[in-house]
This record gives sequence, structure tokens and C-alpha cells, in this order.
Amino acid sequence: MSVVTTERTYDDTASAPALAATWHPITRLAFRFGVAYLGLFCLWMAQVTFVFLGVLALRLPEEAMLWQMIALEPVSAWIGEHVFGVQAELAMTGSGDQAAIWIQCGLILVVAVAITIVWSVLDRRRPAYPRLLSWFLTALRLFVGGQMLFYGFAKLIPTQMPEPSLIALLTRVGDLSPMAMLWTQVGSSPAYEIALGTAEVIAGLLLFWPRTATLGAMVSVISMAQVFLLNLTFDVPVKMLSGHLLLMGLVLLAPQASRLANVLVLERDSGPAVQPPLFASRRANRWATVVQVAVGLWITVGMIFAGMQSWREYGGGAPKPELYGIWEVGEFSLDATPLPPLTTDPVRWQRLVIDVGTAGYQRMDDTIVPVAATTDSATNTISLVAAPTGPEQTPVPYATFTVDRGSADQLTLRGELDGRPATITLERLDLERFPLRSTDFRWVQNAPRFG
Repeated sequence: MSVVTTERTYDDTASAPALAATWHPITRLAFRFGVAYLGLFCLWMAQVTFVFLGVLALRLPEEAMLWQMIALEPVSAWIGEHVFGVQAELAMTGSGDQAAIWIQCGLILVVAVAITIVWSVLDRRRPAYPRLLSWFLTALRLFVGGQMLFYGFAKLIPTQMPEPSLIALLTRVGDLSPMAMLWTQVGSSPAYEIALGTAEVIAGLLLFWPRTATLGAMVSVISMAQVFLLNLTFDVPVKMLSGHLLLMGLVLLAPQASRLANVLVLERDSGPAVQPPLFASRRANRWATVVQVAVGLWITVGMIFAGMQSWREYGGGAPKPELYGIWEVGEFSLDATPLPPLTTDPVRWQRLVIDVGTAGYQRMDDTIVPVAATTDSATNTISLVAAPTGPEQTPVPYATFTVDRGSADQLTLRGELDGRPATITLERLDLERFPLRSTDFRWVQNAPRFG
């Protein structure tokens, strides 16, 4: 007896009428523009595609994430100078909202409009794009999912907003920028930051499985709405990317809008929120699901490795320097002359701060001057180098001292300060004296603690 099997086609037009119906002309026009603009944006915004390299991305230089923008820099610089009258050179400042980036995004918009016009003329008789819609939504879903994992793990392993630095503990609130205030607020509560990251990671993982993609898109929209609002109100220079990720999440939900309205608002019956299939056969679509889930796991592994590497390099797991802490100045002698602690003294220190990767000294008027601190255990010395005042200037040696440790919490520095002999005695402060570092959680609290 022989058994003959045939591969059944996958037809879900009953649950996804948008794939089979003739689209309204405005819908077709909007779809063409969406494919052109969002497709070009994701390919141009290298960070969106960079995460798909997974652990391989750790071996590439930081500039590799910006290679598309770097390639367009001559064009954006020329447009900035001759059209807008501004300097638009791309700089490695960490800002995603530079003039050069906005100009390049404008170029993407212009090209997308041109593609939409040509496409609409050449393909004006096509009634709908069901198969292309399936592939477009799938690609967009993976792009958004990758970014949710990228930002989610940066918070789940709390390195994006690290614990407030020692210098931040000494900085007056009024001297903080809005962005620094946001970073301090989130970083001072690791549990809160981890919760935010968990929500983004869950959204990203859900987006890589078609069956949970609608739920993932909903969680992504909620998460990115909060991020975009914070970026706007705290002036964080990632407004362009976060705004586009919010837009892409809404595009992913657009085909499900009527179903969601029926369930959440109109209290009507609704069919299942089915993701449009990529292929005509069930077997091919099952394999497509396997590939999508595998890509999500690959990105997840890469983000975990990257997060742990950042945690060990500059996060909470980074080794603390030998002189880590905030050191209160006792006696301060310059040219063998003791300097009294006058708030008008421009030379005398009030405190010395040695942190992981950062250092600085606090003047008597409370201003903090950042420096690079280098300690040498073999010679028992510490060198302070002032930051350059201009982009083309080199760091200037500021002070070199021999360290005499009377005890674990007491220091005497002897050496030269700005070319003059100096002797400074210091005592390490107890960091628990700062409420931001020492206040514990309490269920029962008879009065709020504002100070």
C-alpha cells in the first residue's frame, strides 16, 4: 500500500482580509511610501542592522556601527554648508540627533518620495500588495525586535544608566543638565532600570515569534512611547531613532487596528490576530518561524555578551581603583604655605574624587574640575592630567604626587601642583552619608523623605 502526500497551501484570507481585498488608492500610496522610507531608514541607520551580527559585533570597531552615515558625510556636510548655512560634519559624540544625521534623514525622505512617485506610476494598476506586505511587516518586526533587545539588555544589565558617579553625588541638582538628571534618577534605582529593561527585552523576544508578534508590538509601542517622551522632555539626543521605533511599532499594529478596537473598545467579536504568512505552504512558513526565532536567540546571546562586557568594563562589575572614593581635604599647603579653607580661594581644593574611569577635584566654590587620574602602585604615585580646553589641544599635566597612606582612609599627597610644591592631607568620606546611596526601601513610611 502506498501513501501519497501532498503539501497543502496556507490560505488565511478569512482571518486576514487585508491581504486579499483590493486596497484603496490612498492605502496603496501609503504602503509604497512606507516600504520605501522605513526600508531605507533601517538600512541607513546602521545600529538597526548592526545588532543582527550578534556576538560578532563585539569584534568590530565602534565606527563600524556608523559606516552608512560616514559614507554620506560629504553629502550632508555640503548640504549643511550650502543649503542651511550650518556646519554638519559627523562627530563621534554619542548624539544621534546631530545636524549631519538630520540632513541625511532628510535625504532618505526625499529619495523615498521619489521612489514612491516612480513606483506609483509604473505599478498603478496593481490592486494590492499582499505578499510584499507580509515580507515588509516581517522585516520591520525583526528590526524593531532587534532594537528592543539592544536597549532592553542595556537596562536589564544596568549599564545604560549606571549608578550615579561619585562626582554626581557632589554636583548640585541645579547644575545638572536635564539628561544628566534623568540618568541620575534612573541609575539611582537599579531595580527600576532592570524593570524597564525587562519590559523591552520581553517585547523584543515576543516580536521574533509570529504568534506573539502582535503582543510584542503592543508592548514595544508602550515602551517606546515612554522612551520617546523622556527623550523629548529631558532633551536626550536619541529623539530621531526612538521616534522612528515608535512609528514602526504603530505600523506593525496598523493591520490589527480593527481587531484591537473590537476587543479593547467596541466590545465586539474579533477574529484572531494572525500575522500574514510569508509563503504559500505551511511547511515553508514553519521553517520561516524557526529562522525568525533563531535570529532572535542569536541577537539575545550577542546582547548578553555585550552587556556583561560593559558591566565588567565600566558598570557595577568594573574593578575599583585603589584610591576609590571621595577624599575630604584637611590641610593644603602650597609653596610651603598653608592655605586656609576660604571659599574665594581659586587654587585650594575642597575634595578629591577618584572613581571608576573618572576623577576630579572640587574647588572651594564647589565647582568640580574633571581630570584623568593615573596611579602607579610600584612607585606609589598619582598623576592628574587636566582635560584639554580645545579639540586640537593635548591634555596638560596638572599634578604629580607621592602617596603616603597613613591608614586605609587617610592620605598625604606630596609633590607638585601646577609646577609648585604642594602637600595635601585627605580623609575618605563614608559614601553612606549620601542619602541617594544609603536610603533603603520601606513599606511603612510615616513621612516622605525629600532631603
